[in-house]
Amino acid sequence: MLHLANRELRLDLLDPSDPADIAHQGSRYCWGGYIWQVHDTKFGPLVSGPEFPKPDPTAFNGQGLPESFRHRTREGKPLTWQGREGIALGAGMLVADEKNNVALTAPCAWTVTPFADHLIFQTRQAAAGFSYELTRKIELRDRTVTSYTQLTNVGETPLALEWFPHPFWALTGSRARVALPAGTAVPENPGFAIAPDGALTFKRPFVTKDDSQFALLTLPRGRELSLSVDHPRLARVTFATSFVPDECPVWANAHTVSVEPYLTLRLAPGATRHWHVMHGFYSV
Repeated sequence: MLHLANRELRLDLLDPSDPADIAHQGSRYCWGGYIWQVHDTKFGPLVSGPEFPKPDPTAFNGQGLPESFRHRTREGKPLTWQGREGIALGAGMLVADEKNNVALTAPCAWTVTPFADHLIFQTRQAAAGFSYELTRKIELRDRTVTSYTQLTNVGETPLALEWFPHPFWALTGSRARVALPAGTAVPENPGFAIAPDGALTFKRPFVTKDDSQFALLTLPRGRELSLSVDHPRLARVTFATSFVPDECPVWANAHTVSVEPYLTLRLAPGATRHWHVMHGFYSV
């Protein structure tokens, strides 16, 4: 594990070169800058996961504050693929069999540079006709964790893909309350509702890791996302994006809840895109 720490918080990050940490990785989440856990010096671990507190969750589920470059849409449409060869940005080269089962065949190599209050992760890879450079910066300042991403298309083929953060927040008494921007709506579904005060709530507690709910939020147009989440041991947890989400799922099971703002990326050869997300963990 890699670590960032100050007097109040400690971040555990997966080391993309450590075999023990690689066992937690896969083709879904970006390897560099993967925050596995956030610890409070007084209150212990602060974030969860679909199988939490299991110490060895599946790589697909993971835990903590992972981020993902989608190589296919949720509906299965290929994004960074040519035939049966593909690339998962930040993870590595992919191969699909005749049943469309995907295997990670060559993980990308990361360079990690440590500083007092941040870590820099850098990689460059080419596969399936695509080539990119990716820099991730994870910064810890007081009780705020900021995740910065810079992506450059260094190939001759346009890059068209989707990216999203998948923060796994802890539940409070088997339920969640997420204060969303005014005017947010959610379609009728068995798991979530918008309360009279505008917060997203559970209609019922979920029972197991496989008992879950997915829904697409309708956010106010043209605005960056900012929200807060009730926490079982802290006063509140906050989350904010530097970009206007193109769409925004919410998902939960018996162990966690997650709001996942999507960013649609279209990078011409030579183009670069920057963005970041901020997580706040406040005890008062």
